[in-house]
Amino acid sequence: MSTSQSLLIGDTGARSRGGTDPGQIMTLNMGPSHPATHGVLRLALELDGEVIVRAQPEIGYLHRGDEKIAENMTYTQFIPYTDRLDYLAPLANNVAYALAVEKLLGIHDRLPERCQYIRVICCELARISAHLLGLGAFAMDVGAFTVFLHTFTEREKIYSLIEALTGARFTATYTRIGGLSRDLPAGWTSELETFLNEVEVNFDETERLLTRNPIFMGRTQGVGIISAKDAVDSGLSGPNLRGSGVAHDLRKAHPYLIYDRLEFEVPVGAVGDCYDRYLVRMEEMRQSVRLLRQCLKQLPGGPINVADPKVVLPPKDKVLTRMEELIHQFILVTQGVNAPPGEVYFSAENPKGELGFYINSRGGGTPHRLKIRAPSFCNLSILPRLLPGNMISDVVSILGSLDFVMGECDR
Repeated sequence: MSTSQSLLIGDTGARSRGGTDPGQIMTLNMGPSHPATHGVLRLALELDGEVIVRAQPEIGYLHRGDEKIAENMTYTQFIPYTDRLDYLAPLANNVAYALAVEKLLGIHDRLPERCQYIRVICCELARISAHLLGLGAFAMDVGAFTVFLHTFTEREKIYSLIEALTGARFTATYTRIGGLSRDLPAGWTSELETFLNEVEVNFDETERLLTRNPIFMGRTQGVGIISAKDAVDSGLSGPNLRGSGVAHDLRKAHPYLIYDRLEFEVPVGAVGDCYDRYLVRMEEMRQSVRLLRQCLKQLPGGPINVADPKVVLPPKDKVLTRMEELIHQFILVTQGVNAPPGEVYFSAENPKGELGFYINSRGGGTPHRLKIRAPSFCNLSILPRLLPGNMISDVVSILGSLDFVMGECDR
């Protein structure tokens, strides 16, 4: 480190700590290979003893370029790439992207009711899965390893349900522009009902292990407090925003699919600390179970795809026997759906927050520009404001409570 850099850091420490000797300020790298950073996140921390005086997150280690990739393939071909954003909730990513393209095509209000209900089931199942992993990893970060085992037990059941539904456990690519790749398999709804009964027992067990645990409370209460103003100013969304007392949920504020027909509550925090963010996610999982039960009770029959041969692939038997369907299949596969010129933005309430897609079209089957509003990226923007003043040991608690995914951040 150069002398000028040392003096600059020393001045920063002196201002924040009331005259600290510049030589006592230490620069520490946390990550990009550290289990508590949950991926390739690097934090450049400047410390006065064990107290953080400055924090600078550094991202971009994955070099993904999803947005540029989207401009070189058809709308349908990009669906598998959305699986890799928040890869803990690929089904929800698929739905958000498909709804954005359908808004561009002007068919979002023509989706069959069965398709909409199944998409909501996918989104809420993904929310439970993502929160289970987030809370399990958060608990393990602060020393509660047993909770991690409990949450992963339930996630294995979710993966079995997803595999039966989509044919894949992890990167499912289940949603299609204008509908779904396939309908629910026989007996799947009964298996889902069984899972919902079991996972509620798991919620109770997790809360008995954590919610009144004095060690967990000591590591999270009063730590990483984000005020409502700071949360809004920093562009936070999802549980991190609601943990600060802001009752903003896109499923309520701007309902999509059939969310306006379903009853659920939006949990909010009172303090805005790590503990509040934990409580919000626990209650959100219970609300997702409530939504899933309503969807199973109201699930209608009927088609799962829009009846438009220029958007949805025709049945294979007709492709093999009729010329018109063969032509539609050839055009959709080689050129993609013929989107009109224009621009749209659509966002959905994903487990990590507001996942948005901006599409700029000049016509044809490929977007001219595509921009992804990644909630993990926006949620990490508060770290330079949030970390200073906390202890170095608190960084682990704060990062775990923010529950980010670097695959989405480095999109």
